[in-house]
Amino acid sequence: MIQIVEHAPQEEPYAIRTALEAAGLSVRVCRTWAGDRVPDTADDLVGLVVMGGPMAAYEDFTSRTAELALLRAALEAEVPVLGVCLGAQLLAVAAGGVARPGTGAQIGWGDVRMAAAAPADPLFAAAPDRLRVLHWHHDTMDLPAEATLLASCDRYPVQAFRVGGSAWGLQFHLEVDEAAVTAFAAAFPEDAATAPGLPESAPVELAALARCRDDVFERFAAFVAGRAEQTRTRAFFTRRAATWEERFADDGPRYAVAVDRMGLRPGHRVLDLGCGTGRALPALRAQVGAEGVVAGVDLTPAMLTAGVREGRDKDGQLLLADACRLPLPAGAVDGVFSAGLINHVPDPATALREWARVTASEGVLLLFHPSGRAERAARHGRPLDPDDPMAEEHLRPVLRAAGWELDCYEDASHHFLARAVRVDG
Repeated sequence: MIQIVEHAPQEEPYAIRTALEAAGLSVRVCRTWAGDRVPDTADDLVGLVVMGGPMAAYEDFTSRTAELALLRAALEAEVPVLGVCLGAQLLAVAAGGVARPGTGAQIGWGDVRMAAAAPADPLFAAAPDRLRVLHWHHDTMDLPAEATLLASCDRYPVQAFRVGGSAWGLQFHLEVDEAAVTAFAAAFPEDAATAPGLPESAPVELAALARCRDDVFERFAAFVAGRAEQTRTRAFFTRRAATWEERFADDGPRYAVAVDRMGLRPGHRVLDLGCGTGRALPALRAQVGAEGVVAGVDLTPAMLTAGVREGRDKDGQLLLADACRLPLPAGAVDGVFSAGLINHVPDPATALREWARVTASEGVLLLFHPSGRAERAARHGRPLDPDDPMAEEHLRPVLRAAGWELDCYEDASHHFLARAVRVDG
């Protein structure tokens, strides 16, 4: 779900929404101007768009606190973000920058220059060196040190920027079409009067702008769609990372018992995929000894940070990576441990093939969960699904097709365990 936050009825997403829907992405709109409540978390979001409005990002308004909290949650979970005008200023504040009054209104059509970083940017890579856009703002911002400037002009140097690898702010209104220009002029007639002929010139200006406008937003939509599954996973686990250890404090001994079933030997190389805070790493280190190699892989930075706080980096290396696209050569490890991850990957068969690729012949895979399938289903208030891919009759052939032979399957009342061996061919 893409969350769009609107602050004024005339400041809709226009071309942004068109691009998102064309990419098959579902859109949910929060109209703060109509009293809608800003979401409390980024848990179910694959993207966040925050639009413009007449209020100031440096002054309190009804939804400001909630929006900044949502933006900070999105930044922490690496949810793709697009902020426009006021939304860009709020993004800058959420990232540690400052919004402030400008030196006067900037309204009307005018040029921006692409910065040196723009040609390598996922959104602005194809933008021309100079772009004529619609300006409509009174305020500006100072960016945090880690932000990347993407576009500028002499009067207001911060016109477009990126925070991290997945959040963009646009001070100008790239999203507009003719309906938007007409709506802006009607809503803010005093501002429009400072730019004579603004609506009349819109068709010509928009015709020149359209190609770049559509390219930028199509790139954003493709960026969101291409990493939607990863975003959902990060968003879900980021908020829970700080309390993960205390919520599951009793699972450590069960992890140790499960790891013992792998039959690892001193000197072996082993991965914990979807390691979370690294609860299995001490047991894995005990199995392979000081001469062995232990690595925990997780997609959520907040989980790995929590693992470092627990001292798990002393038992193994913690790697931020996608477990379905491992940065390892074929046959690099002797064992793979995975607790619960197989239930969160978009395609279990693809994941199992990737895990087989990096595992040497006769290496071992252990799929584990400290709850059995029936126990988990009951906890979520649903019956056991006969089509569950973790049911033995479904899991065994998928494992075999991926290069594994299942040699142990236990779906007990208080744990799930499936052990498989890597086979050639």
